[in-house]
Amino acid sequence: MRISCSRQRRIAHRMSRNRLRRGGFTLVEMLVVLAILGLVVGLVGPRVLNYLSDSKVKAAQIQMENLASALDLYYLDNGRYPSSEEGLGALVQRPASAGAWNGPYLKTSGVPKDPWGHEYLYRTPGQSAPYDIGSLGPDGREGGSSTVSRKK
Repeated sequence: MRISCSRQRRIAHRMSRNRLRRGGFTLVEMLVVLAILGLVVGLVGPRVLNYLSDSKVKAAQIQMENLASALDLYYLDNGRYPSSEEGLGALVQRPASAGAWNGPYLKTSGVPKDPWGHEYLYRTPGQSAPYDIGSLGPDGREGGSSTVSRKK
């Protein structure tokens, strides 16, 4: 059975047109996918960001506990805690007033900064303990709503 040349062209034209229709996505399909992605990001995004901020607070509290342990070792060696003027730097570098300093009391070469890049606050005597350790939190202002202090 022979097919005429013009009929072969028409069949080939229809097949190529069908291939073009099936080759991509329509605008409506793309908009539906974008809407679904927007909903997922809108629902999951805030939870992820909240989780990240909570983890920084927990990291600060763990670091403050490590500093408290180092301060207790300093106390055992010297019979007193570093003064507010000496600060936490007394844990890594011998102050002039320290008699039996067996430091450094921290494994790092310097006093670590909090997760937001600020210095930890140290005050002795503390309000309800021999010393207070705290962090300014993400806003970096003392007395701000996001100030983090060591749980006793």
